[in-house]
Amino acid sequence: MALRHVCREDYEERTALARDSAKMLQRWLGARDQTEEAFGSYLEQLEQPTHEGFVVCLRSTGEIVGGVNINNIVRGTLQSGSLGYTAYASTAGHGYMTEGLRPVLQHGFDKLELHRLEANIQPDNTPSLNLVKRLGFRHEGYLPAFQFINGVWRDHERWAITAETMAAAEPATN
Repeated sequence: MALRHVCREDYEERTALARDSAKMLQRWLGARDQTEEAFGSYLEQLEQPTHEGFVVCLRSTGEIVGGVNINNIVRGTLQSGSLGYTAYASTAGHGYMTEGLRPVLQHGFDKLELHRLEANIQPDNTPSLNLVKRLGFRHEGYLPAFQFINGVWRDHERWAITAETMAAAEPATN
């Protein structure tokens, strides 16, 4: 896997992947605006010190197989950020996101000098829950009515990993 920052040239490929994956992603993310203007706004957000955006690509072809954001980066005594990530229907289930998220975590802990990264996941999103477990995240709690998706406030589970636990974590076998 290769990891790189999102750029303007990714718009068409990401839009096609999102369109082809809409049925799979709709229940977790809701409808998303896929216009060039919305993508431009997303890129502007990534210019802020509170956000970083990446694409996970196949090293052999450069084909995008996933996306990862570190959002809501807080400095000071927290040194934390929230992860958002997306697999696509055509490439889901191949381990690409497990392999792609590891360098994002390393980037967050090493380059950004964060102490903690968290992921908030809907309780019935089994693939996402299994992903964070494989990466060594710890379950921290339940968040009722946490995020407004598809017209409903959705419950989430909070999972997190710290720089110390990642350094000590062995990848789980499931």
